[in-house]
Amino acid sequence: MKKTVITLVSLFMVLVNSVCAQEKQSFREWAQTPPMGWNSWDCYGPTVTEKETRANADFMAENLKQHGWEYVVVDIRWFIANDKAGGYNESNPVYVIDNYGRYQPAENRFPSSSNGKGFKALADYVHGKGLKFGIHIMRGIPKVAVMRHLPIKGTNGITADQIYSEEGRCKWLKDNYTVDASKPGAQEYYNSIFEMYAEWGVDFIKIDDLSAPDYHQSEIDMIRKAIDRTGRPIVLSTSPGETPVAAAKHVDSHANMWRMVNDVWDVWKDFTHLVKVAHDWYPYIGEGTWPDCDMIPLGHIAIRGERGEDRMTRLTKDEQYSLMTFFSIFRSPLMYGGDLPSIDPFTLSLLTNKGVLKMHRDGTNVKELFNNEQKLAVTSKDKNSGATYLAIFNLSDKAQKIQVPLSTMGIKATKRATLLWSNKQVGKIKGKVSVTLNPHACTLYKLD
Repeated sequence: MKKTVITLVSLFMVLVNSVCAQEKQSFREWAQTPPMGWNSWDCYGPTVTEKETRANADFMAENLKQHGWEYVVVDIRWFIANDKAGGYNESNPVYVIDNYGRYQPAENRFPSSSNGKGFKALADYVHGKGLKFGIHIMRGIPKVAVMRHLPIKGTNGITADQIYSEEGRCKWLKDNYTVDASKPGAQEYYNSIFEMYAEWGVDFIKIDDLSAPDYHQSEIDMIRKAIDRTGRPIVLSTSPGETPVAAAKHVDSHANMWRMVNDVWDVWKDFTHLVKVAHDWYPYIGEGTWPDCDMIPLGHIAIRGERGEDRMTRLTKDEQYSLMTFFSIFRSPLMYGGDLPSIDPFTLSLLTNKGVLKMHRDGTNVKELFNNEQKLAVTSKDKNSGATYLAIFNLSDKAQKIQVPLSTMGIKATKRATLLWSNKQVGKIKGKVSVTLNPHACTLYKLD
């Protein structure tokens, strides 16, 4: 009888652990395809306003929603009333914070947040367009909450100064301290902010300073628990920098998307660095979790940006095709960084190409065929039609002929080739694909 009871208890514990594991992984269902949206960073840095956010949401709803674009994300320092373009105001920032040490939107920039409403009204506006709303935050707890000894909601008298640490503090922005996971009240602080975000109606959150130069596993663990506790499907994006490959299994089991590199701007060297770093991340593409190439720095950017003057992207058209082709075949999340209301027709065409977006949505088994810093080839399979996609890139500064044997993609038969960007059929191909590309140019085929 005693042995039977022990066996039943053991079976019960196995069942409980299995259910808990399934619940922990349920976040994968929230981003079954790579998230697509707009983020304010490339055009407005830390200064975006509610009016500008609504204008971009309006454009997305009218022109991009039908193509799968759905997230509208307010990036960094929305809680500063007097931030600036071209960097950050760290000399005399005016923080907006509640009595529990939680940042609130600055009312002069987000008028609908007045009287403690937070982002609820703006999120409702975005939801009313059939879209989803997201925000950016920094890892940790506000230094002003620590200085003021503000209480942590959900605790019995624990204050912010009892859960912080200066160890591992962000090196490039000093708004916050590290939350020490070993301290009572640490988890409750993260619970309190995500409880508030869920009440606001947040669907997506980008959290900065989580991955590099140090991988903050303990805070990622607390964040995952806090999100799951809300019961709201909030897609988690970790940022920025080169997430260490040694942490791949952990980040893949905790976040929907994670940055592979530092900020990608409209310079060619950022792209070549990206494709080099991406080499190690192909095995982690899919199943609701996505290595992230960063935002798309195309169109009208840096209106009040963190880097450079108000401009159209400095990438050539060939380079823009290369960037969009790699982001799409790699199945990166697509977060457009340009200003949508002032977008030009060419850039809009890059965001709305049906064939390329189908590849991005339905691609599977993404593989790098070769990458020798002069040329790159990436392939994937359409999960529905079985068609093979092939992207070939000339990474060098000179025109070159590049050949890809069909056998490297497991193809033995003759295939019909279509240029995906133009939807132009180019005949049948047998044995190998051979193409001459201009410097920094690419080509993208569908083979079926």
